Amino acid sequence: MNARTVIAISTLALTIAAGCTPERDRPPDPVAARVDGTPTAVLDTIVDAVFDAAGVAQPFQEATLSTKLMGTVTAVLALEGDAVTLGQPLVRIDAVDLAAKETQAAASVTQAEASHREATAYATRIRALYADSAATKSQLDAAEAGLARAEAGARVARGAADELAAIRGYAVVRAPFAGVVARRLVDVGAFAAPGTPLVTVQDIARLRIEANASPDVVARVRRGMTIPATIEGQPVTAVVEGVVPAVSGNMATVNAIVANPRRTMLAGSAATLALPLGSRRALVIPAAAVRREGDLTGATVRTADSDALRWIRVGREHDGVVEVLSGLRAGEQIVVPPAARPATLGVRN
Repeated sequence: MNARTVIAISTLALTIAAGCTPERDRPPDPVAARVDGTPTAVLDTIVDAVFDAAGVAQPFQEATLSTKLMGTVTAVLALEGDAVTLGQPLVRIDAVDLAAKETQAAASVTQAEASHREATAYATRIRALYADSAATKSQLDAAEAGLARAEAGARVARGAADELAAIRGYAVVRAPFAGVVARRLVDVGAFAAPGTPLVTVQDIARLRIEANASPDVVARVRRGMTIPATIEGQPVTAVVEGVVPAVSGNMATVNAIVANPRRTMLAGSAATLALPLGSRRALVIPAAAVRREGDLTGATVRTADSDALRWIRVGREHDGVVEVLSGLRAGEQIVVPPAARPATLGVRN
């Protein structure tokens, strides 16, 4: 028996021996890794097509207040960030100089009213005498002219007094509406002149988003329409206030109002309006199935053998679902973590 034959017989014996190894002595087969969660199919459906028009969230109302007085600021009653109510005093200005003018105005009113009473009595007597042919026509005309001058003088005096009273009202600068103090432009001791800005008040309980788009994009937008929007990336709902021509270029400006009752969103924030364009086909998955690690987005894909994380590109999120731009195919199974219940896909088949 040569060496080659011996090696062959040995190999055959080892093979037979391995085949006779008891089942309990075999190493276990590798078990496929599974992730806890609910499998959901990637859906190919029809979604609303939109154009994200960039804009800025502005206060619904804003006013920079000044005064018609010239005087020293004696008190600043509200600071930046303070919430104020309609008519609340914000700034007080020294109005001592008005006191002398008001005294003069009151004296002028008293004198003018006395002259008016005297002219009325004289005109009444001359009318009676003229009726009895005891006064001439020229005397009657002179009495009527004197009465007219007295009436005009009284009106002028009362008007001057009313003007001073109105100016005294400017000694206290008040909030023109409920809102928040955005800027305080003076301090106590500063000199205020007519027209000098003193304080700026903003009403941010509602915000107005102004976004520009081409005329063909805004063709479907109507006043009163509710559209999705974002403010600093936060999803919100906006109500279209109107569509007007933009200041320059062949563009239109869409104005939409967003409720902000808690004033958590600030004026000047970056915003977008999702303007409707019709519909289109897209792949969607529940937003809860998306995993985010830094700038990367992924989803756990379930196959017959295992579950594996796959990096994907996602698009717009709306009503609990997110569009998938690449990385998944229709019908593939993705896993929604158990902590998040699968969203009802708010799309049209």
